[in-house]
Amino acid sequence: MAGGVWGRGRGAPVGALTLTALAEGIRAGRGQPLGPASTGPQPGPQVLSVSEAGPGREATVPTTGSEPCSPHSAQEPAPEGPPQLTHPALAPQRSWEEGALADLALYTAAYLEEAGFAGTQATALTLSSALEARGERLENQVHALVRGLLAQVPSLAEGRPRRAALRVLSALALEHAQDVVCALLPRSLPPDGAAAELWRSLSRNQRVNGQVLVQLLWVLKGAAGPELGALAATRALGEMLAVSGCVGATRGFYPHLLLALVTQLHELARGACSHDSPKVWAPSHRGPPHSHASCAVEALKALLTGDGGRMVVTCMEQAGGWRRLVGAHTHLEGVLLLASAMVAHADHHLRGLFADLLPRLRSTDGPQRLTAMAFFTGLLQSRPTARLLREELILERLRAWQGDPEPTVRWLGLLGLGHLALNRGKVRHASTLLPALLGALGEGDARLVGAALGALRRLLGQPRAPVRLLSCELRRRLPPLLDDARDSVRASAVGLLGTLVRRGQGGLRVGLRRPLRTLVLQSVVPLLLRLQDPSPDAAQSSEWTLARCDQALRWGLLEEMVTVAHYDSPEALSRVCHRLVQRYPNHVPCFLSQTQGYLRSPQDRLRRAAAVLIGFLVYHASPRRVHQDLLDSLFQDLGQLQTDPEPAVAAAAHVSRQQVALLARAQGRPRRARLLRLARRARRAPPAPLFGDSPFQRPSLAGRWGCAGPR
Repeated sequence: MAGGVWGRGRGAPVGALTLTALAEGIRAGRGQPLGPASTGPQPGPQVLSVSEAGPGREATVPTTGSEPCSPHSAQEPAPEGPPQLTHPALAPQRSWEEGALADLALYTAAYLEEAGFAGTQATALTLSSALEARGERLENQVHALVRGLLAQVPSLAEGRPRRAALRVLSALALEHAQDVVCALLPRSLPPDGAAAELWRSLSRNQRVNGQVLVQLLWVLKGAAGPELGALAATRALGEMLAVSGCVGATRGFYPHLLLALVTQLHELARGACSHDSPKVWAPSHRGPPHSHASCAVEALKALLTGDGGRMVVTCMEQAGGWRRLVGAHTHLEGVLLLASAMVAHADHHLRGLFADLLPRLRSTDGPQRLTAMAFFTGLLQSRPTARLLREELILERLRAWQGDPEPTVRWLGLLGLGHLALNRGKVRHASTLLPALLGALGEGDARLVGAALGALRRLLGQPRAPVRLLSCELRRRLPPLLDDARDSVRASAVGLLGTLVRRGQGGLRVGLRRPLRTLVLQSVVPLLLRLQDPSPDAAQSSEWTLARCDQALRWGLLEEMVTVAHYDSPEALSRVCHRLVQRYPNHVPCFLSQTQGYLRSPQDRLRRAAAVLIGFLVYHASPRRVHQDLLDSLFQDLGQLQTDPEPAVAAAAHVSRQQVALLARAQGRPRRARLLRLARRARRAPPAPLFGDSPFQRPSLAGRWGCAGPR
């Protein structure tokens, strides 16, 4: 259509007077009163530059009560072709075709520079009148106008022309925000430079940015995660929230927006196996993010930073939280880190988040429910937040999660119980907490066991912690976990034992903690052997726990244990065994039986450590304390170990086997002969076992600290 429905050539500029008169004509054709659509006070006559009048000529925009000025009567005869808009019934359908409105959008974008600010207002009035003329096709009309702006904005010069065109979009969004959002969203996938500029322009307008954000939030919440609508809304939110000052428009629905973005990340993490692999966009990079997950992360960062949560962003970066959020198997861990960071640095939003989370906990949508559960669990670290519900209700909810068939739900429930144990006053619910926590120690999932161990450790940190009760309950549950095949479980179990000993050390010294004393003696051999654990965490945890045991039971072996841990010194281990045999002679058979089990360990360093420990225990033991059957069993197992493929293990087994043979020989001598040799014993002691250096010794820290190692 060469001239368009406005009866003008596309090459001719459209002035403010022409657009205003056209708007008046549209409203007159609909039977509306003449005059501007605004009901507020109108300014006086405005002098505008009209291109038809030529340079230097002026035209006056009619004010309220003035008669409309038709552009055709003032400057040129009415052209033939499109009929005059005198009545809606006489207006042909063709006048409101999509192409006609797109044509108007082209005029609008191309010639607003000549119209000026008042011309922009007149153009917005014209567009609104045109859109209102046919309400049943409103959506399609807005789409056509937005497409026209998208086509023209990139070609407009920077400065006033481009700003004027963007003001038209804002005026359109003020009345038709939903339609504008729906029209712009398809151009956000794949990322479009013109669409990004339009989103940012809407974000800068304080009158419309809140409405647009609400519409995007509804799109994000109403569509499933990987669907195009949700992905486009995520990218649009990223563009809008990146504009400084836009976050102020989110007040009132900030928690909704934050949770929607985090839930969207969960949806994207579930589909992380797709070609759109998540890659976190570094702040130093320029240009659009590479993936939808990266865009969602950037939108979340912008939301937090704009509201004063820069420390939350920093904490997440330092803890690797953003990378966890986009991971297929680590998303919930990232949510927990985000909740913890917000508890520490953005507590002004916690009440709103907590209130929004409660209905989501019963959602039928899996990602939404799990994300809400993780946030709920993390927010329980905040005492004011935890007080928003009665303690009994929180405990009831967390205990109900323990019966869920989904292991992830049970894991979150255990973490919640652990966070609840941090709050003072919750220890009175130990009778409710302990059954759930102790029962989880038998779970097959390492996350569940680790969460239960961590919660028990937090519970022990509270005043009036049930040390005696836990000592009794853990006496049969904890020892198997000290030798668990999972490194994280092993380290956590050893740490729990150390915390329990430290908490009850006063009673241990005076003999009031008999169950705890028994648990320590059951665990001393695994702790000594775990000093050589291949897992650094388990080895360090064993060293720390042994130090707590030494302090509580006053062994006086701290230096020897540290030396064994860092230098694998046979002399230091010999002194440790000598003290244990002296202090607990009746437990020597138990010590030997426990150590014997490690001779079949799949780890070379543990087999060697067990062989060395047997040698020293047998060397310092009294023949009367070890029965013959145990010695025969040790002799046989050490003999089999002499053919071990690891030379260091075979050599240690050979030396210890000799010590077992010497003890068996001394045990088999007649009593009278034994008495006769008591006098010689001071003169001739049995040969001490000599073990070579361990090839598994960890690097010493002596050089780092500027001190010499043991001699």
